[in-house]
Amino acid sequence: MSKKSMEKKLRLGKELKRNRRVPVLAILRTHRKVQYNKFQRDWRRRKLRIKV
Repeated sequence: MSKKSMEKKLRLGKELKRNRRVPVLAILRTHRKVQYNKFQRDWRRRKLRIKV
């Protein structure tokens, strides 16, 4: 397995955090204005294009 650079590691971590689902409480509190995460992606279909 290849070693990742620190920049790539940070980027992957950031994308993982962005990919999380929206908490139910957030949906309820905003009266469903926030229903889905626009940064969510399917790892099978959309690949990350990381330029490092």
